[in-house]
Amino acid sequence: MVPRQRALIGAAVSRPCTLVVCRGCCCGDARKHPGYDHDWQLERLVAAASDAGGAFQVRTTDCLGPCDQANVVVVQPSAAGRRAGGRATWVGFAMDDDCTEEILQWAAAGGPGVAAPPVTLELQFIKPPRDARVRSRR
Repeated sequence: MVPRQRALIGAAVSRPCTLVVCRGCCCGDARKHPGYDHDWQLERLVAAASDAGGAFQVRTTDCLGPCDQANVVVVQPSAAGRRAGGRATWVGFAMDDDCTEEILQWAAAGGPGVAAPPVTLELQFIKPPRDARVRSRR
């Protein structure tokens, strides 16, 4: 018996790596983290995505949940990365220029499933909140 192949349609065929940047109640809040320029970080991420020619994209969302580990950025795999086994990776405490640059380098290289993350960035990987893990399995 020949294994059946899945047909990919629409965006699933070519979806790029996506950086989901939390900008809810705690992440991006100058009152919680007064020493960090949250606007600069988001501008830097968006500008790099624009310069990357579609290699990755950036979007913002409301609270992702782990507020005690703010700022949170979720690196979602591209369609190719997902087919290769890549899964969304949550990065916590993403509040310095080095971390921002490492996230950008990883996304530009293909992200989860395509490229290995920088070793120092792995130290900032966090577990998603339980409800996010349950939603991702549906």
